[in-house]
This record gives sequence, C-alpha cells and structure tokens, in this order.
Amino acid sequence: MSIRWPRVLNPTQLSQIITTQKNPLKALEIFNQAKSKYLKYSHNGPVYATMITILGSSGRLKEMKDLIEQMKQDSCECKDSIFVSAIKTYAKQGLLDEAILLYKNIPQFNCVNWTQSFNTLLEIMVNEDKLEDAHRLFVESSCGWEVKSRVCALNLLMYALCRKSRSDLALQIFQEMDYQGCYPDRDSYLIVMKGLCKDKRLHEATHLLYSMFWRISLKGNGEDVVIYRTLLDALCDDGKFDEAVEILGKILRKGLKAPKRCYTRLDLSQCGDGKDAEVTKRWIHEALVRGSVPSTASYNAMAVDLYEEGKIDEADKVIIEMKNKGFKPKHSIFEAKVAALCKVDKVDEAIEVIEKDMVEVNCLPNARVYSILLKNLRNVGNSTFVLESLNKMSKKVGCTGDKETYSILLEMLCCERRYLEASQLLEQMSIKSYWPCANSYNLLIEGLCSLGRQYEAVMWLEDMISQGKLPEISVWNSLASSFCNSEMMKVSVETFSRIRSL
Repeated sequence: MSIRWPRVLNPTQLSQIITTQKNPLKALEIFNQAKSKYLKYSHNGPVYATMITILGSSGRLKEMKDLIEQMKQDSCECKDSIFVSAIKTYAKQGLLDEAILLYKNIPQFNCVNWTQSFNTLLEIMVNEDKLEDAHRLFVESSCGWEVKSRVCALNLLMYALCRKSRSDLALQIFQEMDYQGCYPDRDSYLIVMKGLCKDKRLHEATHLLYSMFWRISLKGNGEDVVIYRTLLDALCDDGKFDEAVEILGKILRKGLKAPKRCYTRLDLSQCGDGKDAEVTKRWIHEALVRGSVPSTASYNAMAVDLYEEGKIDEADKVIIEMKNKGFKPKHSIFEAKVAALCKVDKVDEAIEVIEKDMVEVNCLPNARVYSILLKNLRNVGNSTFVLESLNKMSKKVGCTGDKETYSILLEMLCCERRYLEASQLLEQMSIKSYWPCANSYNLLIEGLCSLGRQYEAVMWLEDMISQGKLPEISVWNSLASSFCNSEMMKVSVETFSRIRSL
C-alpha cells in the first residue's frame, strides 16, 4: 500500500503513519525514508519511542537494537520510558544480558533521568531471583543524580530478602533508609512487616509497628489497616491472643485515631473462649474496620488484602460495612474478588460479581476485570463464557476488550480446536488492529487446513506474511497437503502464485 506523504512532515504525523502499518518492517522503512524526503525534518524522542515499541512488540529485536543505536547517534532528547520498553522486551525474550547492557549505555544518550529504567531492571532481577546482580546494580547506580528516588529500589531489595527469609537484613536496610536520605513509605512498612511476621520475628515486628505511630500514621490513615492486620494475625497464629488485643487497643487509639468507644471495651470474651485463632482474627478484623478512619481508601485496602489472601467471606463483610457507611466499592475490589473466586474454581460466582454485583453499585465492568476473569479461566478452558462476555463488552459504551484479552481467547479457541470461531474472532481483532503473535497464526492456519477450509487458511497466511511474520514449516506442509488433490490443483497454482508475489 502506497503512502500519501503530507506536504510538510512533523514527528507526530510520522508516528500516526507508522502506527497504521501492519508490517513492522514496512513501518521502519517509512521511518527511515522520512529524513531523505524532507530535508528539514528530524526525528524526536516520541517518534523514536513509537517505532521502538512497534519493533519490540513484534519481536524484531535486531532492528530495535539498531534503531536504539541510531537514536544515540542522533542525540535527540529522549525519555526514560523508551528504555523501560526495550528492557522489558529483552527480559521477556530471556535476554537479560542485553537489557543490562542497554541500561549501562543510557549515559551515552540524551536522557537526564533514568529512575524508571533503574527500577524496572532491578525488579526484573529480583523476580528472576538474581539477588546478587540486583545488589550490584543498586550499589553502582543508586547514588547518581540521574536516579531521583531510591525508595522503590530499596523496597524491591527488602522484598527480595524477605522472600528468602532474611527479614533481619531487610529490617537493617529499612533502619538505614534515613541515612541514605530516603523516607520509608507505606509499602516499605508492609514489605518488612510481612517478612518479619513470616519469619516469626514478632518482637521486631511489634517495634516496627510502634514506629509507624509517629511516622506515617500521624493523622490516622485508614490504609494502614493492612499493615496492622499483618502483625495482629501473626500474633494470633502464635497463640499470643492477649498481646494481640493489647496492641489492637494501641492501634485504634494511636494509629487509627479511632473514637474512644472503639477501644475502651476490647474483651476477648466477645469472640468465644479467646483461644481460637481464626475466630479471634475475624473479631480483630471487624474491630479494625469499624475503628479505622471511614474512607473509600481504608475499606478498599482491607477488602483487597483479604481477597488476595483468599479470605472471601471476611472481605465480603468489609464490603457490607463499607456500603452501610455510604461508601461505594471501587473497581479494584471487584477485580480482587473475581481473581479470588476464580482461584477456588467458583467461576459462576465470579461471573455473578461482574454481571450483578458491579451493576448494583453502578460500577461499570471494564476490560481489566474481564481480562482477570479470562486469565483465570485459561487453564479451565471455559472459553464459551469469555466469548459471550466479549460480545457483551463490545455493546457497552467505553468498554472493549484489550489486545491481551483477545489474544488469550484466540489461543484458547485454537487449543480447543474451535478454529472457525477463532477465525471469526481474528476478524474482529483485525478491525481493531490487534495483531496476534506468529504462534497463534500458525495454530489457526493448520487448524483451518485440517477442516478443509483452505480459503480462510490462505487468507490468514497472507495476513501473517504481510506483517513480516514467517510461518513454520508445518504450516506450509499443512497447506500443501490440503491442496494436493485433483479438485484443488487449479486453485493451488493460483494461490501459491499469489503468495509468491507477497
């Protein structure tokens, strides 16, 4: 398809042109032609970012690497987000060394702040259990002026240590944050608190909690209930019920600034004999919810945390209390509930949350909640409901499935050998410019050939090749086999002549 070039070109126009191209190599060709066609034109950071993202998302890593080098030679001002995208692409392909090399070369670019790239690479190293490499990266990079904040990086290191049951070292880092000019945030406290409680270091955890009273909890923030609950639950699990109740009183008084009536009559007799850990924990959770500063944020934090731990009934009680106080549940609560229900195979209840519960509180189901449902249904193989849900979504104003949702569903349909439905879904994806990966094309084309649907198979083969994606040998074998009969020979010659011209 020929390109209609404007009389005068600017980087924004070029970005719009290249994003409409199905073939990433064609987009790159247009990108490179721009300078020769317009003598006064020069690329800027955003148009480089667009082109790099296109190449990275299509798996064209060599071309992406060359373009990044070209951007360095141009010395145009670029944002940190460009390198974040490339680092994630390399890591996704298992090329961590390339990601590290790119990060170390950032000083050669016209970029004045690479905090996000630093945190992204550090997080990847932590998730891949490369703690020594992560520590080395932190030591080498955290003190430069280009990294504006080290709190996120320190949180990642503390999280990695806690995951390895070294909460003692994480606590040491936490205590030294002041000396590094950092101020611990709520995530810092939560990470270390969970690590200490997991390692049964309840004495240190208690002192950590008390330090919150004169730091981040000065105004009685309700979101802190998640941190408080972590310690109180650990004390109950350890059989220290009286100590848990005593600390609960201090939390309500000093941490949450609750009214006096909430903490003057705390008595374990209110929860049976006071020796059942689960019963006591539920009583404590209710006391925290009722004693916290009433706000959407506080209820949201408590409910989401309970759902993530699989305590669905308790989280539901928090939502009831929330509604009674006149607060409206947010999307994040329903997303957490859907994920929790799917984990215990309560798919029908998860569907009811989306179609009934969210509607009742005027919370319009969005693409994200459907995506969460789809990802959890992936292993179950329940693609029928997901397909119906996507059709419902498309009819709702401002609510359409994202590329990831469609791609996962396409793969599910192919795995279930529902190739005709997969072909119809791919037509919808094409309209939205949601191009699937090469593997999905391969599965679909081979499947259509097995059904004798050569026309659709060739149509998607042409579409695949037009995007610069190469079919596997097995795809060609399937096509050749399906065409090798007397009735199809004439069509075969015409088809392969057309393919050769692509």
